[in-house]
Amino acid sequence: MQATVTDHRTDVAVLRLSGELDADTAPKLHDLLADLLERPVPRIVVDLSALNFCDSVGLSAFITAKQVITARGGWLSFAGANHFLVDLLDTVGLSRYFAIFPEVDDAIAAAQI
Repeated sequence: MQATVTDHRTDVAVLRLSGELDADTAPKLHDLLADLLERPVPRIVVDLSALNFCDSVGLSAFITAKQVITARGGWLSFAGANHFLVDLLDTVGLSRYFAIFPEVDDAIAAAQI
């Protein structure tokens, strides 16, 4: 898995993931999310458009981060998920827990409302 973080506006970070998120690469995601959680009010859009695969270990990293983010008044949403990831999130019931948007710009715009 490769990952990059870019800032949009002054208060939203976009975490773009590519490749495969699994037990081998989840520690890297944990480290990236830990850094983003250091922000005063974390607001994170995870761009999944180039992520090909995610297993339960990857999902658990997002769940843990969301719990911390919500407690600190921030939010975490997904954008650009492929059909596999959308089906996975639906199957495990996380589509009700995470906001999922077609594009990163949609997620950022929704946060301004």
